[in-house]
Amino acid sequence: MAAEPRNPLIARRLGIDTHNEAVLFLREDSHIVRAEGFAAHARVRVTNGRNSIIATLFHVNSAILHRNEAGLSEAAWKLLKLDGGGNVRVSHPVPLESLSMLRGKVYGRRLDAASLASIVGDVTAGRYSAIHLSSFITACAARPLDRGETIGLTRAMVDVGERLTWQAHPVVDKHCVGGLPGNRTTPIVVPIVTACGLTMPKTSSRAITSPAGTADTMEVLAPVDLDLATMRRVVEQEGGCIAWGGAVRLSPADDILISVERALDLDSEGQLIASVLSKKIAAGSSHVVLDVPVGPTAKVRNLDDARSVAQGLIEVAQAFGLEAKPVFTDGTQPVGRRIGPALEARDVLAVLDNAADAPHDLRERAVLLAGTLLELAGKAPEDAGRGMAEKVLASGQAAAKFRRICEAQGGLRTPPVSSHRHEITAHGAGRVVAVDNRRLARVAKLAGAPEAKAAGVELHVALGDEIERGHPLYTIHAETPGELEYALEYAAANPDIYIVTPS
Repeated sequence: MAAEPRNPLIARRLGIDTHNEAVLFLREDSHIVRAEGFAAHARVRVTNGRNSIIATLFHVNSAILHRNEAGLSEAAWKLLKLDGGGNVRVSHPVPLESLSMLRGKVYGRRLDAASLASIVGDVTAGRYSAIHLSSFITACAARPLDRGETIGLTRAMVDVGERLTWQAHPVVDKHCVGGLPGNRTTPIVVPIVTACGLTMPKTSSRAITSPAGTADTMEVLAPVDLDLATMRRVVEQEGGCIAWGGAVRLSPADDILISVERALDLDSEGQLIASVLSKKIAAGSSHVVLDVPVGPTAKVRNLDDARSVAQGLIEVAQAFGLEAKPVFTDGTQPVGRRIGPALEARDVLAVLDNAADAPHDLRERAVLLAGTLLELAGKAPEDAGRGMAEKVLASGQAAAKFRRICEAQGGLRTPPVSSHRHEITAHGAGRVVAVDNRRLARVAKLAGAPEAKAAGVELHVALGDEIERGHPLYTIHAETPGELEYALEYAAANPDIYIVTPS
């Protein structure tokens, strides 16, 4: 047990967003830095008497801080619960035993359940720096997790967070493996299956590097930052909800690991499986349908990889008593006609309202997934689920259910509209033969999505379309001229996002 540090420092909230990592800023000439020999980028223990965290130290050599002050990032301030201010003390942290287990994995040793629980516990508690997290993710990619390790990682991720239980059975869920812009089927699937009498307490993620997550899109239509009590009330009242998972702390390690995985562009099969299933298990699901888009610029590039991921998902799900069914879908192009929170919300509403111009592909994919869930949960006979889902959607029951869910979550909202737009046109005539999902998503991000809710990309062509020179390919939506300019620069430098070959 480390001795209680002396020499308190005045805590200062600097308003610096460091995402999940707690960061401490000290004057390099402060007494604590000199006395303790704290080097820049060291890991230090910070305590305010009630709460204690491990933070990464950075030195300051300007007047932004006094020698007797400790500057804290937003993450550090919130973890220490310093809303009223106060003093903090800084000391050397106790060495982390889990780091020796992590080093063992780097050298090829297998991680047992206890080791994984220790690592995930330290990750969730904020004791791992970005460097430590990167090492763990890289080790699990270079030394792939076997099935037992994947089960152990999944269990550890479930155990460090909240775990929901429900009186109803079955409790259903769906998840998309990812990599496909505009694939916003959840707000359509939830009202379809709940209108059929199933229970679906859906928790979804916000985007990290994509133009929109389900929670981002849903948030322009209704509040998603629901606490557990509100979530239970909505589910008991309407049979389902569409909430942000971060508010209810389900598998909290997952969001931390994903943010680093995306930055490294590493997403190993074992970690993907643990990421997907840990949240479903924590949410109390008994049956889950897994959308696995397959395409050259999707997350899963070919059918062999898709089958491998699907088999792993099924086997790990079975270890937790969760019945899972994968559905392989087309990942060669975006789904729907719009990318970005408000734009995708308009596609969702068009499908639910059976609008004449509703995107057919989004409608068909949502009906397929909803129908598969209805069959998996025993609500519809085999091969009859799709027809049941289509009937509920066409009748308006799904739209009515969706609006009731929105009202129960805090009220239906009108999606915002962008104030700046620019059309990107084709350089030549011919047939559209390919589209790069990742670079198209990048355009939407540069335009401001998902932080700027109305920003994104509106699509005007699809694979197989015959077009003339000058035909609109997509329109960039932005909320500010600067963000529009960023997106236009990228679009100009990447004219082959859509590939058009002469007919």
